[in-house]
Amino acid sequence: MVVALVAHGALDAHAERKTVCTITINSSNEKEAFQRSLPPDRYQFVELVQKDNPRWLSDACRQNVQCDVLVISGHHDVEQGFFSDNVQVGEFLSIDAMEHASCSNACSGIFSRVKEVYLFGCNTLNPHSLPIDTAELARSFVREGRTPADAERLARALAARHDDNNRDRVRRIFKDVPVIYGFSAVAPLGPSAATLLAQHFQLDGTASVATGRTSASLVERFSAHGMVAVSGVHSGDAIDAFRGDVCEFADDRTSPAERLGFVQKLLDRNGAEARLFLDRLEKVANSLPPDAERTTDLAAALDNIVHDAKARARFLDFARDADDLTVRSRMFAVAQKLDWLTVEEQQAELVRMIDERMLPLPATPRDVNLACSLNRDEALSLMEEHWWAAPRPIDDVAHAAIRACLGSLDDRPRVLQALTSPRDDEGQIAQVYLVYRPIIDARELREVVAGIASMSATPAKIRALETLSHQSVSDPVALEALAEAFPAAESVGVQVAIAGVLLRAHYPEEDKPELIQTLRQYRRRSGSGEDLIDVLIRRLERSQ
Repeated sequence: MVVALVAHGALDAHAERKTVCTITINSSNEKEAFQRSLPPDRYQFVELVQKDNPRWLSDACRQNVQCDVLVISGHHDVEQGFFSDNVQVGEFLSIDAMEHASCSNACSGIFSRVKEVYLFGCNTLNPHSLPIDTAELARSFVREGRTPADAERLARALAARHDDNNRDRVRRIFKDVPVIYGFSAVAPLGPSAATLLAQHFQLDGTASVATGRTSASLVERFSAHGMVAVSGVHSGDAIDAFRGDVCEFADDRTSPAERLGFVQKLLDRNGAEARLFLDRLEKVANSLPPDAERTTDLAAALDNIVHDAKARARFLDFARDADDLTVRSRMFAVAQKLDWLTVEEQQAELVRMIDERMLPLPATPRDVNLACSLNRDEALSLMEEHWWAAPRPIDDVAHAAIRACLGSLDDRPRVLQALTSPRDDEGQIAQVYLVYRPIIDARELREVVAGIASMSATPAKIRALETLSHQSVSDPVALEALAEAFPAAESVGVQVAIAGVLLRAHYPEEDKPELIQTLRQYRRRSGSGEDLIDVLIRRLERSQ
């Protein structure tokens, strides 16, 4: 119950009393600064976060909490939203959840009717965003018949419309809110923020709180930390139309069939815009149920997309021309989910992409990661005869790893050898490869351990050991070799890395006393307190 969440004062009927809602994900210092400064006869506080209740936001929405002020405190980034630095704290506030609540009009008392929002988190109102490659957008417009000059102009305008930075994202979520305070860079830590708030309220008073008017003195007080104040998007704003498109995806009141209907309208615009909505298109496509579970309306909406030949052609043309191979593969996956490609046709597109862009050109760890992820289910390994019949214009470790990801057993030993290479780029490629193709064969594991043991004490040796620590090491011969390498380790860094492998290993019970003695007798002291060697010793002692 929300009543149980009231931190200061009770929800009452006094019209002049303002409600300050708080969402405390990390530090409570900011909330407490407001509580100490605001008169209790004029302000009441409601904490919306309920510990161990993952549905705290929807509960607050359902109970129609009405806020005059909203204070959100937590670490913040564009991927996770607001989160805590304490791993034991499970509460968080994602951008997706805020978007859904705002677009669905389910929490108007929290997201739109509120007069002021205070966002105590890093970069909450940062106006910068990742650059959008307008070159492939322009090529898409040219394919649709535009002149190169018009295509460039349209591409720039479309990129500006989709400039999805933190500031605009927050403005869309808090539609019509008069004042939103946040930070364009690194926000102050909780205690520092609380001190500045207390100074502000002491010197400038509290009369401006919950008025919907920007406090210039508050912004000035936090100016060293990049505080800024903006308003939520209003009807007619430049980003209001974009908000409408976003809400077509995020509004929970929209049925799956209606959402697919909007997807078709979006796909009918142009391939470039569909590309810029790729993240949201993926979510819709991945949420489609199997044929037998589709409603009549949903099946009809999907059928309309399936038979939209022009939209299909535009989408696939853009996918085949995309500069980023990861984007290509993601677009092909969406096309397959929308029944624009069969599974076999999707695989053929991926084979063509690999032939044209990955095998003939210099490859990077990112390319290896893509090849391994594309063949996670081994489907592309069925093309074995095609891959090995193809010429090999470049034959380095990266391409060997790509071929190994695609099913080549002959190339695997070379990639494993790269783990012990003194070259950092080759070691990184082996690291990526082993995430997808781990070492499970005892003979391979013993060879790798022997190779690492023979390396000189360099960062490359530590990197190789750290990579090995993420493998499931249980072979007793390999573990014995690692234990024997500990006394001879040339540096404390190498010893700590060996301990990291042994921590995650399945070490034989009968050998633990001897290992403990070896660790105690031959360990090198780093002089910086406890390290993984101490952790390993304690764990071995407890498990005896």
